[in-house]
Amino acid sequence: MATRATGTSKRVRIAMDDGVHLAATLHLPATETPQPCLLEALPYRKDDLTAGYAAEYERLRDEFGYAVCRLDLRGTGSSEGTAVDEYPVREQDDLVAVIAWLAGQPWCDGNVGMYGTSYSGFNSIQVALRRPAALKAIVPIYATDDRYTDDVHFMGGSLRLLDVVDYPTYMIAMNALPPVPERDDWRERWVERIERTEPWLIRWLDKQTDGPYWRHGSLRDPYADDLGYGRITVPTMIVAGWADGYRNNSFRTVRRLLAAGTPARLLAGPWSHMSADTALPGPHLDLAAELARWFDRWLRGAANSVAAEPPYTFFVRCSGPAPAPDAALATGQWRSLAEWQARGPRARPLGGGTRVHPVRPDTGVAAWNSCAGRLPWGQPTDQRFDDAASLTWDWPVAQEPLELVGHAYARLTVAADQPVASVSVKLCDVAADGTSTLITRGFLNLTRRDGLREPCPLVPGEPVETTVEFEACAYTLLPGRRLRLSVTGTDWPNTVAPPRPTTLTVYGDRSELLLPPPQDTVPAPAHESAPAPLDAPDPVVWRVIDDVVGRTTTAQVEHGSSYQIPGGTAAERYTGSVSVDRRTWRQTARSTAEYTVAWPQARVRTECVVALDVTADHFDLTVTLQAYAGAVEQEQVVAKRCWSHQAARQFG
Repeated sequence: MATRATGTSKRVRIAMDDGVHLAATLHLPATETPQPCLLEALPYRKDDLTAGYAAEYERLRDEFGYAVCRLDLRGTGSSEGTAVDEYPVREQDDLVAVIAWLAGQPWCDGNVGMYGTSYSGFNSIQVALRRPAALKAIVPIYATDDRYTDDVHFMGGSLRLLDVVDYPTYMIAMNALPPVPERDDWRERWVERIERTEPWLIRWLDKQTDGPYWRHGSLRDPYADDLGYGRITVPTMIVAGWADGYRNNSFRTVRRLLAAGTPARLLAGPWSHMSADTALPGPHLDLAAELARWFDRWLRGAANSVAAEPPYTFFVRCSGPAPAPDAALATGQWRSLAEWQARGPRARPLGGGTRVHPVRPDTGVAAWNSCAGRLPWGQPTDQRFDDAASLTWDWPVAQEPLELVGHAYARLTVAADQPVASVSVKLCDVAADGTSTLITRGFLNLTRRDGLREPCPLVPGEPVETTVEFEACAYTLLPGRRLRLSVTGTDWPNTVAPPRPTTLTVYGDRSELLLPPPQDTVPAPAHESAPAPLDAPDPVVWRVIDDVVGRTTTAQVEHGSSYQIPGGTAAERYTGSVSVDRRTWRQTARSTAEYTVAWPQARVRTECVVALDVTADHFDLTVTLQAYAGAVEQEQVVAKRCWSHQAARQFG
């Protein structure tokens, strides 16, 4: 498509019904004819920390002719109010009102689409559940349909330990930054914001089991007969990545939306939690063009190819080189699927009799975390070292490739010598030289074996039957490889280890692996594009340290960057570590997040320090937040807040 004339951008304030004004930037195309508007709403500060996102909005405006609105959510960036939590009801009320406001502007034709990555993908789904009249289509990118077990808080009923040193920490420091200092009272508004904003992490530690808190904002409702997917009626394109933490919002969501009669499409690549233009690993894709095609079909009624294409298009990874934490390219092929086949699973009995397994609490470091992104949040490394600390079963791939598309399940009979224990399962592709590549993983706190809402302790030594769901995948093992199932009792530091040293007993003759049924996939046209240029990477630290004498394993990260913002500069710095004592299984998380923003009017800095101690019985949390203003040599404390909180471990 030829580039259109360059449009304009302007900042506006949108009044809510309670008098709070939300800050937005409008990117308007150079035309007198009203056009559809695309909305992205984020808490990540449009005017400074994520001002670089504007390039995408301008492209959607100038190349594809859309009006685009980027909104700072209530209590964040330059918007008024208080950011009380992720995805509160009031935030969704605001977004419904913003959509109505956008649809009523003279430059808008009344049709609004929502899209965005991560947080703005989540709220695209959430607002679609409210069914505002002007919202005609959404594109959630790297977002989940289940906030409890598929987000950064918990996995299978256990705390995601490594995530504590990332998102939960840096949102405290980010939410404490002031609005852009354009008004004379900006400093007073800043102090008021700090005084009113509480760490979201405190509430999350108090919500350790699934329930109404986590169902709010979740499309999926496993406690309802229809699972809740029928509540979405606008056309929905899900964008997912197999190295991203929200990969489960892929096959299952599109399948159920289609079953409910909602137009839906899946576009899934090998990507991590980065733009599909630049993500590691590639191959890459021009996502802006795909967004435009989707919105052209459903906001403009264009007779393009979207309606005729198969609803599932995805990259199937394939047996290839040894895994690397910063692999640039995945081996595989684009495939498509016209209709999901509801066939029975392919069962692989485990066998091997009864096996007793003393669990090592730090098993899992080779898989690091569930959500790869920019380093140090990299991709899994060689799994053979974790495999050696696990129980394993292998099946050779002989004559024909073995394609796995969807969710596998491990149906296990297990016992533990403690009332609280977990089971971690991984599927790996093992090469002839022993290199083990992670395909997919699953995890379950066994006290949640009957559901994530009501924990039920184990009776030590008493076998229980349970089924663990693996995360969604699309992968082909080539002949000569081996499919490996590994089973152990921890997935550390991705999730917190159980409270006390644990021994598992796995009854192999009463257990089986259920592989996803074969699907009738066919080659898809290449969706690849040249990757967008990346800035030179800033130095990062990603270390796993074994204190041999102290019998402690520690995982450390450190990273950050400095960059230009409109009219000034910004800098971010993050440090974090998690540790586990291999004798007592006591664990810790320590993290710091720091932001510095300098405008012509002022220079400000916020720093948050989080300390979480995990004992057998409690989560003990301490948070310290400090805000500063002034030049480096004259910096003064503007505000300081401290929180201490203890939450009993609810069989977690």
